[in-house]
Parts: sequence; C-alpha cells; structure tokens
Amino acid sequence: MTIGFAHAELIAVLVAVTGDEPRVMTIRSGNALPSGPFEMGHRTLQSGLREWVQEQTEHPVGYLEQLYTFADRDRNNDIPGGRTISISYLGLVNEQSGAGRPGWHGWYEYFPWEDHRQGRPAVLDEIMARLRSWADADPARRDHRHRRADFTFGLDGGGWNEDLALQRYELLYEAGLVSEAGCGVEANLGRAMFADHRRILATGIARLRAKIKYRPVVFELMPDSFTLLRLQRTIEALAGLTLHKQNFRRLIEQQELVEETGGTESETGGRPAKLFRFRHTVLEERALAGTKLPLSRN
Repeated sequence: MTIGFAHAELIAVLVAVTGDEPRVMTIRSGNALPSGPFEMGHRTLQSGLREWVQEQTEHPVGYLEQLYTFADRDRNNDIPGGRTISISYLGLVNEQSGAGRPGWHGWYEYFPWEDHRQGRPAVLDEIMARLRSWADADPARRDHRHRRADFTFGLDGGGWNEDLALQRYELLYEAGLVSEAGCGVEANLGRAMFADHRRILATGIARLRAKIKYRPVVFELMPDSFTLLRLQRTIEALAGLTLHKQNFRRLIEQQELVEETGGTESETGGRPAKLFRFRHTVLEERALAGTKLPLSRN
C-alpha cells in the first residue's frame, strides 16, 4: 500500500552584484525563486535546473554549486499525501538587462536587517523589541530566548556576525515575525516570498558570505577587468559590511590574486585608477588550499 510519495524540486539562488547592490534572480514578480520539478528527461540535477532557469528567465547561468536539500515535513506542500523535497543550487552570474524575463531584486528587500554598510539598520530596534516580547511571553524559556536573540543579532558583546543570516531569519520565523510563519502581512519583517523560498535565499546568502572568506568565488561576479575599489565594493555588498581599504588592498596584494591589465579607468571624478584582472592560475593553484578575502571592518 502506498502511504505517500516525494516530489523532487530543483530551485536556484542566482546572485549578481549590480552597482553596489547584491541582487537575486526571481520569478512571479519577485515572490519566488526560479524552480521546477526534476523530471525523468533531465540528465542530471544540475542540467535539469539549468533547463528550468532557461525556460523561466532565458538568462545564461555559469557557476553553480549545490546548496542544500530541504525536506522538512512542515514545508508548504501542494501534493496531497505527498512531500516536496527541494534540491537547491547557488549560482553566480552577471545581471544582463533585457535577457529574458528574470525579475532582479535586491537581497536587502527581503532581509533589511542584514545591510550594515551605512551603520546599524533602524529596523533592528523594532526587531529586538518584538523578540523581547516574544521571549518574555514564555517564562520557562525566557532567558534562553533572550540569549539566542542577543547572540544572533550581535548584542551579546561578540558583535554582528554576517555569517548568521540564516539563523537570524529562522529565529524571526520561530518568533512568528515573518508572514511565512503565519503572521499578518502588516506585521511581516522584510519582503515575504512563496513557501520557504526566503529561507532558501537566506541559506544562499549565508553560504556565499562564508565562502568568499576562503575561496575566490567573488571573481565569478566581476567583469574581465576591474578596479580594486570595484572589487572591494562587490565584497562589501555581499557581506553587508564596510572593509578597511588599506587592509583590503594589502591582503589582495599579498595573496597575488590579481594582476594589472595596463589600462586605467576614471572613478568618481578623481585620477584614473588602475585596472586589474583575476589571475586564473591562482584559482587553479588554490582550489584545494583556499583563499581568504578580507572582511576587516572599519
């Protein structure tokens, strides 16, 4: 007797940095990530995902890596008696205007508390007030909840940890402060998404923020030639933090990640800045050992 069955879904977190903003490719007017079922005709999981992205957005996809498999029993499920298992991928692309039908949206529309480049976001005051009320509503677990909120949102003396993007969203979900958890739209923090797509996006953000510290994947998001300021701004956009300019350039030079092209580009009306390109031999040499990019704060 068949009790139920599982439905395999492929879902993509496709990231670009345009200007100074990290952006994610979406469908359904920004409410969902590109996705579709894994079908018998798909040769591999990744090729199946590429086919769905091509069909839904007509946008080319380069770098892809498997992100995570989501199979929680309480996920939004349209299959009576069945279960949806989502196999997600993280991809890095260059946003192309007019390419198909992708809807590009900024990360920080969905997670406004994650962008600290201009200082502490004002929304954090509201978040902490509401988390305090949630913690106080359960005397038996009040102290533990307060400690979790303080640690996750950087109020425990340890400071803000950009890598905890997923943990912060999951805490807000547990506290019922996002509409995906059932709260009213007027009480929702950040822009909501279909089913658990915002959780999947948070997982991608956390993975990429951690990964840029030990692998030079950020260069997948860069043009063929770029200034060091553009490279720094791209990393800052992903991390949601500002970096110390001198320390950043010193570490880039020490690790010999880039080389001069011989060209220059004018920046912000100042003197022309040198153009660099990524040394592809570095990627080959350090694929196993890893490469750390600086995230020292101002």
